[in-house]
Amino acid sequence: MIPYVREIDFAYGRCDQVSPLIRRVIANNPSPFTYVGTGTYIVGRDEVAVIDPGPDDPAHLEAILAAIPGERVTHIVITHHHSDHSPLARALQARTGAPIYGCAVATPDEDDGGVKMEAGHDADFQPDVSLCGGGEVSGPGWTLEAIPTPGHTSNHLCFALKEENALFSGDHIMGWSTTVITPPDGDMTDYLASLRTIRDRGFATLWPTHGSPVREVRPFIDAYLAHRQERIDQITEALTAGPSTIRDLTPRLYKDVDPRLWPAASRSMLAAMIHLVREGVLTTDGPAGPDSEYRLV
Repeated sequence: MIPYVREIDFAYGRCDQVSPLIRRVIANNPSPFTYVGTGTYIVGRDEVAVIDPGPDDPAHLEAILAAIPGERVTHIVITHHHSDHSPLARALQARTGAPIYGCAVATPDEDDGGVKMEAGHDADFQPDVSLCGGGEVSGPGWTLEAIPTPGHTSNHLCFALKEENALFSGDHIMGWSTTVITPPDGDMTDYLASLRTIRDRGFATLWPTHGSPVREVRPFIDAYLAHRQERIDQITEALTAGPSTIRDLTPRLYKDVDPRLWPAASRSMLAAMIHLVREGVLTTDGPAGPDSEYRLV
């Protein structure tokens, strides 16, 4: 089982010093996707980086600025383009003049009218400086390394704080929950590879955008990987009885889950199906999609 970390001491708008180089301010946007809200991180002193400013919320903008009186924001850093992470970046830039760093989405998702498993996309997100291929940003006493971690989204970046051997993990790894993988922008094959990349770096602490830090990093990521593999194994085992569709499999594999969550579960299953087709484990007629019939190779 995943050893979730769900306890968190916070107050909305309050600035907490959570490590020698890191401060955190949490936005008042709790939801099933954001847990208690978006945790905006401030790195350094005097000349600082702000990571994931959060939703378009004027009160949260004022809370960030109140946390850094007399200091200068030199970098606005974005893990990905979801609407609980990036929309406040331009307003913060207007107040501070700092450039925005991140990775643009090459092909934004279109609204197909289907079930939504996330807080929505910031369709206008466009960084001033691209870190899609990695890179570093730094200030007095701090260095952030951008690590491409596609999977949750195609443009997801994590940021390593070298001085503390810590990682700002965005939504790639969260202490309170598993991560949503929703095709087409989400990709299970990429996600599993990115998890292994982060695990093998040997970080001491993960700082997710939502929730508490993860201190036992490798066992936690191993449990994350095991959970994904268990879900994948459930699919292949179910298909030993013969070909089937996601619509038919969802009630069987998620029979202990509230049926209201089955549409979301079916999107996660689609990500796994696409992965298994790529791996040569499953086949289907035509492109792998939500209405395809899948069978074991």
